[in-house]
Amino acid sequence: MTDLDHHTLTHLDANGDIAMVDVSNKTATHRTATATGQVIFPADIYQAIKSTDGMTKKGSITQTAHIAGVMAAKRTHELIPLCHQLPLDSVKLSFEYDDKHHAINITATAKVTHKTGVEMEALTAVSVACLTIYDMTKAMSHDIIITDICLLNKTGGKSDYVK
Repeated sequence: MTDLDHHTLTHLDANGDIAMVDVSNKTATHRTATATGQVIFPADIYQAIKSTDGMTKKGSITQTAHIAGVMAAKRTHELIPLCHQLPLDSVKLSFEYDDKHHAINITATAKVTHKTGVEMEALTAVSVACLTIYDMTKAMSHDIIITDICLLNKTGGKSDYVK
């Protein structure tokens, strides 16, 4: 018996075929989700980025990543095949320099009043923000690591979650 036998996979129907979750009988509730991720740099590259507050020849890496994260959250349904299109109420991102790990920590929170959650939107926002920072700094080094992308919490729906 596998771990999957103990859990219900919501994107499979009774026959085991791929299916979008039917939310037609669910009640719309206020839902939130927060995700995080980290972009780690070599120490000298991190110091160079921090010393200019993330300003590069391409522009501000955090401002550009912020816009990219919001845009990605709004288009999650186009990227993840079985996600519902959601009318997002809010998507907010924050960026924090982490001197100990030579990293930029990114947090994204998505909110919606709907019949399904926004976990994928928060995770997509963080992922694309991390990728944008990589793209904007790769000319300085390819030894950049994107790591620890995960859901921190969600509220609304059947149950809440806190990591």
